[in-house]
Amino acid sequence: MVVTERKKVVVFDYGFGNVRSAERALARAGAEVEITRDYDAAMNADGLLVPGVGAFAACMAGLRQARGDWVVERRLAGGRPVMGICVGMQILFGRGIEHGVEAEGLDEWPGTVGPLTADVVPHMGWNTVEAPGDSLLFADLPADARYYFVHSYAVHDWELETANPVMAAPKVTWATHGERFVAAVENGPLWATQFHPEKSGDAGAQLLTNWISTL
Repeated sequence: MVVTERKKVVVFDYGFGNVRSAERALARAGAEVEITRDYDAAMNADGLLVPGVGAFAACMAGLRQARGDWVVERRLAGGRPVMGICVGMQILFGRGIEHGVEAEGLDEWPGTVGPLTADVVPHMGWNTVEAPGDSLLFADLPADARYYFVHSYAVHDWELETANPVMAAPKVTWATHGERFVAAVENGPLWATQFHPEKSGDAGAQLLTNWISTL
């Protein structure tokens, strides 16, 4: 019998995310999971998951205080996989504007996180997405699969242009609530979702399994 070693995933614990839900969902998807902000553990894991809830500026302040900004930058510089969830995705962009307050993000992708314009805000509940046909993140998932969203802010425009023919263009997934917004991104070692896969039932479990399989 062939024993497949489980991939090690660190859920980065910087005080702004439902780390226990993420831990359970990743374990269900087959990963060996550790919740920590320890630098060595975060750097050496097969995958790093960055959760996030609350305000953009507060998340960024907490991440910087825990040196998480440096961890993300160093992992990506070495081609090591990182995945952001909810506000953990939003802070990967250049800046966020909430309640008139502008804060700098990690700027891994250009773009601005701004308020959703819809009849009902926050966008809270289940929604479908429009994923590229060659998406690895959404592989083996039906087009009508639904994912759980909780947010009042989003990225409305994808601004990163890839002119280098040697580099694969990022795969961007969209969703609509009042207006179209970025729901997920696959860009080399950096993947992210605006929705919560850890709260998205079987579809979310499959999505996390897909990510873990690439580590």
